[in-house]
Amino acid sequence: MPFVVGETIGPYRILEQLGRGGMATVFKAYHASLDRYVAIKALHPAFMEDPNFHKRFQREARVVAKLEHPNIVPIYDFSEYENRPYLVMKYITGDTLKARLRAGSLEQDELLHIVKSIGAGMAYAHKQGILHRDIKPSNVLLADDGRVYLADFGLARIAQAGESTLSSDMMLGTPQYISPEQAMGLSDLDERTDIYSFGVMLYEMVVGQAPFNADTPFSIIHDHIYTPLPLPHTIKPDISEGVERVLLKALAKDRADRYASSDDLVAAFTQAISAQDDPAAALDAPLPAGTAPTLKAERQSEPVQTPISVSEALPQDDPVSESPPEDIPLPSDESSAKPARRRRPWWQIALAVVALLVCGVLTVGVLSSQNDEIVLNPDMSLADAAEQANENPDDPYAWLQLAGVSWEEGLVDDARSAFDRALEAAGDDENFYFLVAASLADEEVWGDAARIYLRGIQRFYPDGNLPPEIQEAFHEAVYWATASPDFKEIIFIEDIAGFDPAMAQITKARLLFV
Repeated sequence: MPFVVGETIGPYRILEQLGRGGMATVFKAYHASLDRYVAIKALHPAFMEDPNFHKRFQREARVVAKLEHPNIVPIYDFSEYENRPYLVMKYITGDTLKARLRAGSLEQDELLHIVKSIGAGMAYAHKQGILHRDIKPSNVLLADDGRVYLADFGLARIAQAGESTLSSDMMLGTPQYISPEQAMGLSDLDERTDIYSFGVMLYEMVVGQAPFNADTPFSIIHDHIYTPLPLPHTIKPDISEGVERVLLKALAKDRADRYASSDDLVAAFTQAISAQDDPAAALDAPLPAGTAPTLKAERQSEPVQTPISVSEALPQDDPVSESPPEDIPLPSDESSAKPARRRRPWWQIALAVVALLVCGVLTVGVLSSQNDEIVLNPDMSLADAAEQANENPDDPYAWLQLAGVSWEEGLVDDARSAFDRALEAAGDDENFYFLVAASLADEEVWGDAARIYLRGIQRFYPDGNLPPEIQEAFHEAVYWATASPDFKEIIFIEDIAGFDPAMAQITKARLLFV
């Protein structure tokens, strides 16, 4: 059962709910005998039927309890209440780094204080063999007393051989801050994975925006793996070459080119900041492979650009909600939450779509199509839809009508068969394929949207040279479709790999943790 404000859980009286994340809800509570406030992180009731979540929470508690450092949120207790496990943590008043960045740019002293504090906490955890795996601004707490904490080791994993705090080979982390090796689903992660995420956060603090921002999680993940890092000075021209060198090394695609430890990264960054007013003190460290020959030439040849403000530069597609009230302690945002829906540019071609309602999700009953408009009949019975399709076997809209009605009746296999007949009847009508797929995606029926996108791509763009708008829409559909239980039954990764190897690789990685 869920925790209720006002009830007593063991020695703790629940006072208020502070936040809700993908795995747990955080409450403020009071421990009377110790006369102190605490934060309680309780596993969501919906997960209790799954023993994997229960075990995962227990492992997390044991891992985090090993960490005792002034820059890591301490864990006081771990227990269960009516079969619902919870963690008891230090209650911290203050704000998150994410909220602080939204309020304005950081002064140099404040920046260095945050960097040194987080670096120290990371270095300590790494020496214990523990990775954080989700370093990001919303997991950095800036306490009112000036102390900086690294919070939410909920995604932590013991890196030592033979010890695993999470399911094997899981790919976890927030897309904007994920390392290339995490994104590719590699299992042999080490501290350089956290260093990359720390580097992304450092880039955001210095430049005013994360290095990679896109409309879909896949696009961001793809950029982390394949796209060269945007040079910081091209966004904010007053960044020194020394600071830029540090960011380039921390964010090298190949982890062998990154700093070996967070201590090394902090030391290099501190030196670069100190040398900003003294060009003769520039760093001697080599740049990551492929960047050294062109850096100075690019600086000399590019025109000066106006620096963007923090409010303009900070990413707008971050799935995390707005910053919590000041007294909220541990951030518990849903790192894998789906971003707000948007209309794709190619979808705005005067389409008036009333499409495919499935159990209140898709509208049913296609009667005709005129000027790229699908008109539906929501009142047609299954028998009438079947009769209409059989009498008009070459009419794709009749089969689309049957697909919608069948799905509304819960006949998923029949609906998919009708979708396939509709596509066959559509022949070379490319617009029909992608209109149906987009309609399904727009209603978040991701599995079948991805399946129909794939059919259309295989038919009309077998060489993989498809329009960017369709590629982006397909990537989005596949990314979210991986959460469907029947994904592997309706979509074969080998088919995707035939024209989009990068997407196939990301799909394999995502299937490891959904």
